[in-house]
Amino acid sequence: MTGIIAEPLGQLLYALYNFIGNYGITLIVFTIIVRAFLFPLYADQIKHSSKLQDVQPKIKDIQTRYANDKETMNAKMMELYKEEKVNPARGCLPLLIQMPIIIGLFALLRNPVAYIDNTTMLMAIHESFLWIADLSQPDLWVLPILAGVTTYISFSQTQTSPEMQSNPTMVMMKYVFPIMIVWWGRSFPAGLTLYWFFGTFIQIFQTKGLNMWKEKRRRKMSESID
Repeated sequence: MTGIIAEPLGQLLYALYNFIGNYGITLIVFTIIVRAFLFPLYADQIKHSSKLQDVQPKIKDIQTRYANDKETMNAKMMELYKEEKVNPARGCLPLLIQMPIIIGLFALLRNPVAYIDNTTMLMAIHESFLWIADLSQPDLWVLPILAGVTTYISFSQTQTSPEMQSNPTMVMMKYVFPIMIVWWGRSFPAGLTLYWFFGTFIQIFQTKGLNMWKEKRRRKMSESID
């Protein structure tokens, strides 16, 4: 399964390298293309979660009123979802589609020559880029820390609802996950960590735009109610 995703991505990476001629810049362009491809799925996930947040008061009202009648409560919940055109299960679909692609990307960038049958790439992955002497070897501090910082900012952007901000698990992950990224980044090839850092950097701006859309939508809904 990993190879099915990693091999065509490897061909894209190889084609970009042939055109650009610098492996570090190739990885950045490759990241932009992948993020642009995944953005509609990510945007759909964020927008749908925003709609679910909007109906949370109605959901809580139904759960309170029919707490002792599970069958009626479930029927009322289904009516609400149909009326509001939301589906809790749909929010997971974009993530499920993205996961095989993300796994394939990690496999490819961790060991590119396993999925690109070309001797040119044997030399390309060892190229230097900026302060990094060899992109196939770990960068022990700078890139991992940058990746950790962008991960923290990105994670913080998604915790916009009071429920998420007060959830102990989400609060803990906000700090633990970036630390894990720093730790992993110190053992991953620098090329992979570069992809993670630059991809998360792009996602920060994508999320900022989506959060602005959510806030504009919330204001319009408030004005229409008033």
